[in-house]
Amino acid sequence: MKQVIMKIEKQKKIAKNVYLMELSGDTSAITKPGQFVNIKLDGCYLRRPISVCDYGENSLTLIYKVVGEGTEKMSLLPDGTQLDILSGLGNGYDIADCGDKPLLIGGGVGVPPLYNLCKKLIESGKSVTVILGFNTKDEVFAEAEFRALGAEVYITTVDGSYAHKGFVTDVMKELDYSYFYTCGPMPMFKAIESVAKTSGQYSFEERMGCGFGACMGCSCKTKYGNKRICKDGPVLRREEIIW
Repeated sequence: MKQVIMKIEKQKKIAKNVYLMELSGDTSAITKPGQFVNIKLDGCYLRRPISVCDYGENSLTLIYKVVGEGTEKMSLLPDGTQLDILSGLGNGYDIADCGDKPLLIGGGVGVPPLYNLCKKLIESGKSVTVILGFNTKDEVFAEAEFRALGAEVYITTVDGSYAHKGFVTDVMKELDYSYFYTCGPMPMFKAIESVAKTSGQYSFEERMGCGFGACMGCSCKTKYGNKRICKDGPVLRREEIIW
C-alpha cells in the first residue's frame, strides 16, 4: 500500500451511469491485476474503493459506476483535479496456473478489473475468452477494448436488447476453457458456481471501512478461516469459498 497524489487527466461518461477516469502519478504499488485503490473525497468520511482497470508506469485507468454520494462527486470532478489515493490495495488475480484457455466473466461494474487481467494473459501467450454481462444495451461498455486486446468476446444482456439474451452462464455452459476468472455481483457468482467446469478465482465486491485490513469490517468465513476481503481478497480461489 502506498499513499500517493494523482491528477485527473481525463474523465468521460462511457455508458449509463458509468464513467472512465484517466489519472497520472505514481503507480509503483500496483503489482498485479485485480487490485484496487481507495480515493479520498472532500465531504466523505470514508474513502471510496475503486477497482483498477488498467495501469502503466505513470498512468492509471479507473472505470466506476455512480451509485451514491461519493461516486456522484467523483463524476463531477474536472480534469486537473488532484486526488489523495491509497494505491496497490488488495490481493489480485494469480495467473500462474490458468492453463492455455482461460475464461474471464464480468458482470456490470465487475468488468473493469478483468481488462488488465486480459492484457496480462494475452501477453503471456494465452487464448482468452471473455463474457461480459449487463442488464440492457445502454449499460454495455468495454466490448471493443477487449476485442482490441485479441480476446474472443461475448456480450449478454438480460433483456435481450443487445447481443445474447440472458445471463453470462448461458454462454459459459457452451464453452470449453482451462480455468476461469470472474468479478461481479454475488447472484452471478452463485450461478457461475453451479455450472463451472474448472477451478477459478472470484473477485468479491464488499463494503469496506479502511480498505487495508485494519477495521475487520469486511471479514468473511472461508474453508481456511476468516479472511478480510480488502486485504486477503478481493480475489479468492474457488476451493476456499463457503457459499
